[in-house]
Amino acid sequence: MENIYFNPSDLKYLGENVIIGKTVRIRHPDRVSIGDNCIIDDFAYISTGLELGKCCHISSNVTISGGEGNVKVGDYSTISANCSIHAGSSDYRIVSLDLPSVPEELRFGGITEDIIIGSFVTVGAHSTILPGVKLPDGFAAGAYTLIKKRKYKPWTLYAGYHAVQLGKRDNTKLLQLIEEGKL
Repeated sequence: MENIYFNPSDLKYLGENVIIGKTVRIRHPDRVSIGDNCIIDDFAYISTGLELGKCCHISSNVTISGGEGNVKVGDYSTISANCSIHAGSSDYRIVSLDLPSVPEELRFGGITEDIIIGSFVTVGAHSTILPGVKLPDGFAAGAYTLIKKRKYKPWTLYAGYHAVQLGKRDNTKLLQLIEEGKL
């Protein structure tokens, strides 16, 4: 696999049958683990610690950032096109110098909290996940959802700026596959 943006052998872990687009940029590959059968599409940018479970899909133009923070994604989860996930962010209520372009000895402020995304999660296109979010198994977000740190219910669909709960997701077929030992 040829990639001008990082050397795949520098990854912390690279599973089998993984597809990584040629234009994917991984700033700290030594902090990134990618499970079996994952796909990361072109123009994704990863600049924080990332652990992907098996059979995950990171669509094109996804940004996963957070400085010293980490993002963990369970199995069979997908992050749709143009989403942004931020384990680190400025605290806009105070003036801070937490930018990666500022020398470390001058940095102060900001928020860094790990993000945990469960298994069988779907995050719709153009959605944003903020620091400290924990998404349970089966969570789904419609397009353009702002996902802030709060409690979310498993197997439930949310959408919009306030991540309004829209109802339970039907997981009957998935549970059948699990019961049959196919997943």
